[in-house]
Amino acid sequence: MDVLAPLRPLRPSPVTAAGIGERARLTLLSAGYAASFLPSLALVILTLLCIPLGLVGAGFALALGVVPATAALTATHRRVSGRLLEEPIVAAYAPTAGTAVVVRPVRWLRDPARWRDFGFLCFSATGGFVMSLLPVALLTTPLTWLILALTAGEWVWLLLLLFSGPLLLVWWFVTEPLVRARARAERGILGHDRVAALAERVERVEESRAETLDHSAAEVRRIERDLHDGAQARIASVGMSVGLAEKLLQTDPQGAAALLREARETTMDALDDLRSVVRGIHPPVLADRGLAGAIEALAVALPVPVAVAVDVPRLPAPVESAAYFAVAECLANTTKHAAASRAWATGTYDGDRLRLVVGDDGRGGADAAGSGLTGVERRLAAFDGTLAVDSPAGGPTTVRMEVPCRIG
Repeated sequence: MDVLAPLRPLRPSPVTAAGIGERARLTLLSAGYAASFLPSLALVILTLLCIPLGLVGAGFALALGVVPATAALTATHRRVSGRLLEEPIVAAYAPTAGTAVVVRPVRWLRDPARWRDFGFLCFSATGGFVMSLLPVALLTTPLTWLILALTAGEWVWLLLLLFSGPLLLVWWFVTEPLVRARARAERGILGHDRVAALAERVERVEESRAETLDHSAAEVRRIERDLHDGAQARIASVGMSVGLAEKLLQTDPQGAAALLREARETTMDALDDLRSVVRGIHPPVLADRGLAGAIEALAVALPVPVAVAVDVPRLPAPVESAAYFAVAECLANTTKHAAASRAWATGTYDGDRLRLVVGDDGRGGADAAGSGLTGVERRLAAFDGTLAVDSPAGGPTTVRMEVPCRIG
């Protein structure tokens, strides 16, 4: 019997072995919930002591033990209640990694998720304890009277046993609703607060927008620089050559012809520069063949063999462009740094989300905080996308990218 199996609505009748077994399982779960009364009460008292003792410094040391213990207890309840409700209950603690030990209690004090943990402790030590103890008491009281009636043999216990039927009837009806109510209450207390989640999302969107604007401004400056140093300079040179050729046309026809040949060659170079700039903005192959065809064309030009299996429909142009340049950056990293003998790129689309995977069999050690991958993450973040890098030392390297998008 899986004690942590998901909750299912129970019929109050008829009485069957399966129904009795399921209610017995839920009663065992209630006993486990009720058993958390003692650690919850102890942690409530210790947490409250941290505040006045913090004035003399001892509270900081006490918090270093109390807060992680509270997080461990609440993590267990998140896991249990999440499995019962078939809905993960996720904690959203403020990050403390890398912060000094003396600073962590201050960070914990300002973290709403830690205060939700404290609220759970109070609930578990009061109303939650009563809620979870009730099914256990309703079942064990008649059993206790039965044992006493059989062992003591007094008529009082037999009389009490006769009146235990209503207790078992109540146990039959209320066990499942009480366990479900306890699990939902814990989900409400320990779950990620919606207001906090929205605030965090708004903050991420603002950061992403600022980064996108910075990236766009940098791209505009790059395009201006490329045009100024490349095509614009060459076109100006063409104008000067044609002007000189016009002056030499009557006096030195051969010199004028040489200048015109030079102007023609310079014009071709200017066109190449313009094509290069356009490819940097939006590759023509992406507009013509879509994301799958563009990645295939990209892979052909690389010195490392790349297996491409991208099966996606035509997506909105901004998403295709972001995904293409993200894959291009990952494959460029493979070529420059991975020392790989082969690479691969796969892509799928399920109607709501574009998923791309780029990998290689190289030496690994890719850092998600590297400038190239940071740029990829920033580009995807503009579309609320994510990037995950798995690159242990010795390889292989796998970069997973997801971008939510819909067609039409």
